[in-house]
Order: sequence, then C-alpha cells, then structure tokens
Amino acid sequence: MLFDLRSLIDPELWALVDESRAFYASRQSGRGASSLEELQAFRSKAPAPAVCDRPPTIEDVSADGRDVPVRIHMPVSELPTGVVLEIHTGGVFMGSAAVSDLRNRRLVDELGVAVVSVDYRLAPEHPWPAAPDDCETAALWLAEHAQARFGTTRLVISGFSAGSTLAMSTLLRMRDRGLTSFSGGVLQCGTYDLSALTPAGRLIADEYFLDAYAGAAPDRTHPDLSPVFADLRHLPPVLIVIGEDDVLLEDNLTMASRLAAAGNEVDLCIYPASPHAFTGHPTSMARAALNSIDDWLQERLSATD
Repeated sequence: MLFDLRSLIDPELWALVDESRAFYASRQSGRGASSLEELQAFRSKAPAPAVCDRPPTIEDVSADGRDVPVRIHMPVSELPTGVVLEIHTGGVFMGSAAVSDLRNRRLVDELGVAVVSVDYRLAPEHPWPAAPDDCETAALWLAEHAQARFGTTRLVISGFSAGSTLAMSTLLRMRDRGLTSFSGGVLQCGTYDLSALTPAGRLIADEYFLDAYAGAAPDRTHPDLSPVFADLRHLPPVLIVIGEDDVLLEDNLTMASRLAAAGNEVDLCIYPASPHAFTGHPTSMARAALNSIDDWLQERLSATD
C-alpha cells in the first residue's frame, strides 16, 4: 500500500487551510513551563476558568478504596443518552476539571449526554501514578454506578492533550481488569511516549512536564506512563484527532499504527494547517473537527442498553 500524509487528510478540509493559516499567522505559539519556578508563576497568573450557564455538580466519587473529585454535567430535561468521562488538559501539571466546563457543557447540550470530568492530582506535587490512579477511580465508579446514577451504561472516555495520555492509560487499566465498560475513546493531540526514547518522543525530550509527571519512576517506558509501549490488544474503538502542524503528530501516527496493528478499530483524523490544541481555537478547522468528534460520539452512544 502506497500513501503519503496528504492521503490521510479529508479532501474537504483543504478549503479551510487559508483561513487557518491566517489565524495562526497573527497568533504567538504558546509553550509550557520549563522549570518548577516557571510552573508556579504560570499557575499564579492563570485566569479563573470561565463559568458556564448551567454549572456542574461537584462531588467525590469512590471506587477500589480510593476517592476522587469530579464535576458532573447533566442534560436539562431528559436522561442522558450516554456518559462521557472527560480528562482535562494542562500538561498533567496545570489546570483543573473546571477548565473544561464550557467545552463539556457544549457537549451535553449538543448530544444529550452527561459528562463526568475528573479533577485528578497534578504533578510535580503528585507525580505518576497519582493522575492515572484518579482517572481509573472515576472510570471504575462509572462502570459500577452509571446505570443507577445516569440511567445508561453507554460509556466513552475523552481526553485532550495530556488528558489523552491519561485516557489511554485508563482504557489499558480497565482492560487489564477484564472490564469492557467503555465503548470507545476520543484522544485529541495526546502524548504517548514520555520516555523520549522513540524518534517521536525525542521531539519533546526537553519538556519539563516529562520530569514533573514521571517523578522518580525508574523506567519511563512503563506502559502506564508511556502508553505507546503497552500491549494494545483488545481495546475499544478509538478516534485520534491531531493537527498536521502539531509537534506530537509523529507520536499520534505511531500510536494509531500500533493500535491498528494490535487489531483495534482506529479512526485517525489529521487536520491541515493546525497546531497543538487547535480544537480550542475559533476557526472553521476546529469546528469541522468538533463536528466530526460529535458524530463519532453519537454513533457509539446511540445504541440502547
């Protein structure tokens, strides 16, 4: 089979490239903290999360002897058609579930789903495996209580950037427990090699978040830390969304290839003229990606229990 990167891109997206390039030409690229001191400064200057019209409920949930706080967004007038377990962005060392409130509320209003967002512990104060432990706790709670709490057992998981790393780790942990509660996963611009040993991983080898998150881990190729090294068999369908101009493109291509080689269903969507986290920007390219994600989620959450 002969293909190039362009052949993996939906031809209809090329019409949106000029607008996307114009938007990013006047926008300075962001960067993460390069040290603990800079991270603390970033945190102190971070604006308060935007408040959505219908605030979520906030509660602690428990499973397997652990507790974790979550934010729960519900439809207004009907039972949800399914539940999305959302894992927020922030490099595993910044942000909170509240940062995702507007994005999650849109998903609830558009699709009629409930969204449970995990307030996992942050590095470097709480290095690996604290964050995946918290995400697993929320996933186990949902697997046990979704029917009673939400009236459905249709579950998917969704991650954004570092949240996608944690989402993949959560799917692997659930599989290793023999649980098939989640019918799919949406992974936007994730990082899957935190060891910096693969060619893709070496592109971000100098990023501080790698040290902050890994902490004292003796082997950063541990599959719970760097999911690209995991045995990827027997996972649910996955949608991978990545920008062509994202430094993580190669990492996502590698993960997609390994998932497919392991026999899983993988939808790989590459968006031209789009950098990291582009779906959070006000462009037609982002809107196209969000529409595609909505369609993918609806397809997996529309079946009756």
